[in-house]
Amino acid sequence: MFEGYRVLFVEDDPPVRTSLVQTLELAGIEVQAFGAAEAALPHIAAGVPAVVITDVRLPGIDGLELLERVSAIDAGIPVIVVTAHGDISMAVRAMRSGAYDFIEKPFDPERFVDTARRALDKRVLRLALENMRAQLAQRSGIESVLLGRSAAMQEVRRMILRLAATSADVMIQGETGTGKEVVARCLHDHSERRDRHFVAINCGGLPEALFESELFGHEPGAFTSAAKRRIGKIEHANGGTLMLDEIESMPMVMQIKLLRVLQERKIERLGSNAELPVNVRVVAATKHDLLALAGAQKFRADLYYRLNVAVLRLPPLRDRREDIPMLFEHFLGLAAARYGLPVPEVTPGQLRELMAHDWPGNVREIRNAADRCVLEAGGDGPAAPLAAAGGTSLAQQMELVEKALIEQALRRCQGRMPDVMQALGIAKKTLYDKLHRHAIDPDRFR
Repeated sequence: MFEGYRVLFVEDDPPVRTSLVQTLELAGIEVQAFGAAEAALPHIAAGVPAVVITDVRLPGIDGLELLERVSAIDAGIPVIVVTAHGDISMAVRAMRSGAYDFIEKPFDPERFVDTARRALDKRVLRLALENMRAQLAQRSGIESVLLGRSAAMQEVRRMILRLAATSADVMIQGETGTGKEVVARCLHDHSERRDRHFVAINCGGLPEALFESELFGHEPGAFTSAAKRRIGKIEHANGGTLMLDEIESMPMVMQIKLLRVLQERKIERLGSNAELPVNVRVVAATKHDLLALAGAQKFRADLYYRLNVAVLRLPPLRDRREDIPMLFEHFLGLAAARYGLPVPEVTPGQLRELMAHDWPGNVREIRNAADRCVLEAGGDGPAAPLAAAGGTSLAQQMELVEKALIEQALRRCQGRMPDVMQALGIAKKTLYDKLHRHAIDPDRFR
């Protein structure tokens, strides 16, 4: 259950030590036992995959001093202190010194095991987050902007770099919040156009009366309020990149004019007869099926086919759940820096909720959730969960995540087992063992 993790158990009474070691081992927990704190200290180091359980009253270094030394080595190592019956003052001192928990003798073996498991849960999560932070810090280039280790995001990054090396216009398709403008900027920043302007227009936010002037510019006197020449967005983007977000909102008459620009690479300012050549890459972004809109005569089919050459499809967050912890941790760090607060601790219960949520708002929603967690924690404790957290262990949470990823692969591959094995990178026997353990029927996805 906690492969590679262990309990460092310090108890000077041999019969008690033997009995409790057996209790932990029967629960599937690896244990390394010591009769004195001095013997345990050489096994404690920063980043060690272990927790410490120690009796308070020990010969030589006592449990409270051991707690202090462990905290000095690595404050993230949970230390559970075992105290004698009635020794409340000792327990209070231990908790004030940073102990994860204390257990008062005599105690129920089940409580002993449960406390050890919770401490191991905490340690597993802490080391995973530290590893994730290290990976985030080491990322550079496009990987530092478009985060994610999923196969889908790796493919998006590969396509961006391939397309950036060309002059092709690009259409980006993705749900709200998937990062279409971020992708457009990556295309620009990794192209030879990076030293020229990146100009973004939200087609849904422009009044129709101003659309033509915004795109093409105008000469003085072109209309009543045109007192002086205005350079339009397309001309301003000359040599660079023009992003047209929510292109499905562009008025039909403007779609015709955009099509002409794409075909001839020339524009005319309003009120002018002079044609101006433009060298601009157009990146169109939409959350809709433009072909379906064209079929319903709500979008020009000729413009659709002109744009539908190089297409980047951005996966929704629910289809790349393995990227959720990294994204949440990244946005926690950004929010903490922005608000001048510490990065809050992510609890196992919160991780379970993050992985179970469908994130209809995608990356934008998870960024906002991270902001709320930083503000609600306020530096005084763990991040607030999205909702009331249950008592699911980290191992159970990982089981839920594994099941979700397998079902996701089955859905994508329409139940074709060889494709599922390739997508997940696992052998046939391993896949079928997991299908049996999670009670997943692959026929449902065919």
